[in-house]
Amino acid sequence: MATLATIIDNLARAQRELLRAADAIPGEQWKTRPAEGRWSAGELVGHLSAIEQVILSRTDRLLQKPPKSVSFYERFHVPMMIVEARVIRRKAPTPLKPQVVQDKEEMLAELRGVRERTLAFIEETRGRDLSRYTMGHPFLGTLNAFEWLQLIASHEIRHTKQMKEIAGTLRKTVTSLEK
Repeated sequence: MATLATIIDNLARAQRELLRAADAIPGEQWKTRPAEGRWSAGELVGHLSAIEQVILSRTDRLLQKPPKSVSFYERFHVPMMIVEARVIRRKAPTPLKPQVVQDKEEMLAELRGVRERTLAFIEETRGRDLSRYTMGHPFLGTLNAFEWLQLIASHEIRHTKQMKEIAGTLRKTVTSLEK
């Protein structure tokens, strides 16, 4: 199981890589979908912010209650590297509202702010055994609070790959339109 220090490092690395990938998308193309049925860079960042907020909120509520015991078999779950690999494509559990997508810099600032709240939460819970608090995930199985925090980084790594795909597709579209 990952330590808090490892999770903090993973969160920093994941966000750094995502922001680097987002740099490749010009502000005027932030809301442009690369293809029908695909997310724009803005929608992707809106999704990441929303999911991180939900995970943080649910984990905070989870820690307000006494931990529940979990059977040995319930502790098994899909490895995080499967999340990061983006081999299995998943539909977002809830569609994004169009008003969520704002200007690029505004959205990236919001994403950074959400991460600051996540890191503050980690600091507030330092010293508690977060492995005793568990909650189910619809695809991965039962995760403890440490694993939920790691999932934020793994989820961002997954979507960094998608951000790079968006940037590559938009570049090709612009190049073909210029020809």
